[in-house]
Amino acid sequence: MMEFPKYPLTLEETKVITSEFPTPFHIYFEDGIIKNATRLKKAFSWNKGFKEFFAVKACPNPHILKLLKDQGFGTDCSSLPELLMSEKVGVVGEEIMFSSNDTPKEEFIKASELGAIINLDDITHIDFLENTIGKMPKLISFRYNPGPMRTTSEENVIGNPEDAKYGFTKEQLFEGYKICKEKGVTRFGIHTMIVSNELAVDNLVLTAQMLFELAVELKEKLDITLEFVNVGGGIGVAYKPEQSPVNLEELSEKIKEKYDSIIVANGFELNLYMENGRFITGPYGFLVSRVRHLKNTYKNYVGLDSSMANLMRPALYGAYHHETVIGKENEPLDHKYDVTGSLCENNDKFAVDRMLPEIKIGDFIAIHDAGAHGHAMGFNYNGKLRSSELLYKSDGSVKKIRRAETIDDYFATLDFGTVE
Repeated sequence: MMEFPKYPLTLEETKVITSEFPTPFHIYFEDGIIKNATRLKKAFSWNKGFKEFFAVKACPNPHILKLLKDQGFGTDCSSLPELLMSEKVGVVGEEIMFSSNDTPKEEFIKASELGAIINLDDITHIDFLENTIGKMPKLISFRYNPGPMRTTSEENVIGNPEDAKYGFTKEQLFEGYKICKEKGVTRFGIHTMIVSNELAVDNLVLTAQMLFELAVELKEKLDITLEFVNVGGGIGVAYKPEQSPVNLEELSEKIKEKYDSIIVANGFELNLYMENGRFITGPYGFLVSRVRHLKNTYKNYVGLDSSMANLMRPALYGAYHHETVIGKENEPLDHKYDVTGSLCENNDKFAVDRMLPEIKIGDFIAIHDAGAHGHAMGFNYNGKLRSSELLYKSDGSVKKIRRAETIDDYFATLDFGTVE
């Protein structure tokens, strides 16, 4: 089991990087991502058709996608730009799982042109897709929502399935497969995504079991043999040091037990697909910021040169992100701070009442687990500019993989010449 990832660079190493690349920046560690990808593949190698479709939304950068493509991963896309980014790094055809909702025509058209696996979110999208691209693809997949049959934990960002906007009901699912079979579709898959940031192995296994049982039921009732089940993503990250990360090997073993007792026992095979994002890159990315101000009023505040525009999860979800004061890792945690940004919003806080070493202006702080849903969720409210992204390569070099935004970028879509 992988341990809670520590910030891997010393203060001196960090200073060398910041001399070339000013803070704030997101930095991803190639070695960690590759080792994690290798571990996932090895854990599920018992399934001949196992494939991970990396959730592009988690870290939409072509350098990250190419790194994972080289590990044999496909991409999970849910928008036209994500499809185009996949295409630009050479991920095409059935290496793409296109799972969208409320989908515009142009996205279905591009997905079809690329030969992507199209995973429909709603039964009305069957006719919409056929009318849009002029035919039904030979391979189709549906997203299943089990509704009240499944509940989720408090950590789950998606919420309970019954309240989620995604997917077919079970009745719609069977009707959808019947309609598509009559329309000439010959290859079928099934998908679900009902957990997010799930750390309990047994809850993840339940999702696989649910889809395996549906595969058998579809075979018996509709004579449809599924080609794959996509159990979605949702494998969680141990954001807090006291949390235990998901034991992949245990998860794999328990899913294999269900596969053997349900799928193999009924005389057929299935490819097992996943679409993890957070789990793949999350722990191996950090937001590095510098302390700009210290304020002492009713509380002690640490003001950083980053804000929730760079990492909005704490403000949006109340999410915990561990913090390291770089160079003070061995000092006592004897000072209580709110760690904030400069946005004109009181929830612009990376941490509240966090015990940290004594902090000085100019200190560097590394905010952990920012390698997924960090930079990707950035925004420009208050005129804040999104930071650069760096890749710390296996050979120790640092590569800029996205430059920081400038004020010119912020103004680029505005036409000041028409202001009267």
